[in-house]
Amino acid sequence: MAEFYTQFSCILDVGTADNAKHSELVRAEFAAEVYRDEGGSPGFAMMVQPELGPGALWLHSDDQGDPEHVIQFVLRLAEELSLAGVWGFSWSHTCSKPRIDAFGGGAYVIDLGARRSIADIDCGNFVHEQIARRPAEAEAAGAQP
Repeated sequence: MAEFYTQFSCILDVGTADNAKHSELVRAEFAAEVYRDEGGSPGFAMMVQPELGPGALWLHSDDQGDPEHVIQFVLRLAEELSLAGVWGFSWSHTCSKPRIDAFGGGAYVIDLGARRSIADIDCGNFVHEQIARRPAEAEAAGAQP
């Protein structure tokens, strides 16, 4: 039986040790909401990493990560802590055995100040979109003198 994984590891700097401590409370609230609304737990772990900076939060998943949960949580923190700047992370989809469409990943870039995603990519969708686009481009190129 194949095992499927979504993995990531990233740092979100919330600036201060007080903000990092508050982030732990926000994560607990977020976890309670995910449990209530979805019947599960957030698709990421979080640890304060003071050796990387007083407000460094390590967001990661070893196996069943949920990038959407990370985005929701980061946007909530941006609102509560008045974070600004641009932040992003990437993730991978992997499988323990070779399976069709079992590998890929993606990335998000978020404008913390505007509280919105400004760019994203899903590798699987990218491949399918590029393949679908090529016959039309080849046909258009062939029609030109």
